[in-house]
Amino acid sequence: MGSAVEKLTALVADPERFSFSADELRETQVAALDERFQERKGRIKLLSLRARDAGLERIASVADVVSVLFPHTAYKSYPESFLMDERWDKLTKWLGTISPYPIEGVDLEGVDGVDDWIERLAAKGYFISCSSGTTGKSAMLIASQKDMDWSKIDTVNVFSWGSGVKPRQDRMIVGSAPVASVPKNKTIAQAQYDAYANPEWPRWNYPVPPITVGSLTSMVVMRKKIADGTARPDEVAAFEETSAARAQAVADAVPATAEHIIAHRDKKLQLSGLWSGLWQVAKAVRDRGYGRDDFNPDNSIYVGGGLKRAQLPDDYQEFVYETFNIPSDRQFQNYSMQELNSGMPKCREGGRYHVPPWIVPILLAKSGDHALDHRHGEMEGRAAFFDLSLDGRWGGVITGDRISLDLSPCACGNAGPSIRDDIARYADLEGDDKIGCAGTVDAYVRGVA
Repeated sequence: MGSAVEKLTALVADPERFSFSADELRETQVAALDERFQERKGRIKLLSLRARDAGLERIASVADVVSVLFPHTAYKSYPESFLMDERWDKLTKWLGTISPYPIEGVDLEGVDGVDDWIERLAAKGYFISCSSGTTGKSAMLIASQKDMDWSKIDTVNVFSWGSGVKPRQDRMIVGSAPVASVPKNKTIAQAQYDAYANPEWPRWNYPVPPITVGSLTSMVVMRKKIADGTARPDEVAAFEETSAARAQAVADAVPATAEHIIAHRDKKLQLSGLWSGLWQVAKAVRDRGYGRDDFNPDNSIYVGGGLKRAQLPDDYQEFVYETFNIPSDRQFQNYSMQELNSGMPKCREGGRYHVPPWIVPILLAKSGDHALDHRHGEMEGRAAFFDLSLDGRWGGVITGDRISLDLSPCACGNAGPSIRDDIARYADLEGDDKIGCAGTVDAYVRGVA
């Protein structure tokens, strides 16, 4: 890791890390981008291809890095047949196109499904985290032990900054949503527990079967079989039975979680989950006759992700806060994604997500093929980021999100770049989302693998 990268990532625990303006950060960030590029261009096959095609030899400006960013779809570019036919050798070789480290020493003999494959990789220090994949293939993102260690530090610091809660091990953590059982999520959950939970109070995990990559993959494969008419009657029946059982488990989890919260309402609670699940649990608590006056006035909440297409009342946030007696200075929301390794916490005054110095935000045209001329003030465009903390894969990604990036000071007093809290997905806005370089990346990876 180069000196510019180290200078920025060393700010991870600095309480003033969001106070540096874009102008103050730019020179160091550009130097750090070039350090990463020089370190990795000969080690990541996909990066080498993109650099060759762009004729890029060094990064002298933030705009230069756009030509070597990976579209978020790059992590879904493996052929589906690799999973459906259980070609673990091919899938492992595909991982090698996006990893800076050779994938070696992994026993692929007798692999029992994708979850077993992921466990075998983790045993050798290659950690695979995945997107939900509920609307298609799961994105598979490789990470190193350094990335896991960074996640432990960042998740505690980012929550403390955004919520005002100090890591004093004085809370009961209550999960109010099913969570994908992948290494990154497990690492973050354990770090949160170790920092904030009373060790005598076990974490309440939302009582549904674990969501593994294998279960997600099976669901996606079966949906495709049903759609193209190749599913056997017994496969359809088993799929419907599994789906019904999961739906019932989710339905049962809401009242069970509500009862647990009510039983421990005298404790400092730290609720976590998605808005849809939190609202359902809050409603169940209200239906039992409990509300604000029954709960500790220092409760806190950790909300991850947006609505995820859930349809909720306009006052859903206020309803949740009011139900659990969560004060305004204990409400934490975070903007991030599996492709990044760091969080962007929402401040408690300006309604904005603050970008830390080691994440370089880049505003792109909708096509994703060039940077917008954004030097001051607020502007809207496609979000791209370079996470300089990432070690186990390339840190640059073009997202599917439309954001408003502001380079002027926030109402909270911090001068660093911030993102307005009206983030939207292009796919939701227009029903489809095409990134210019995605086809080239997909064709290359398929060729190599």
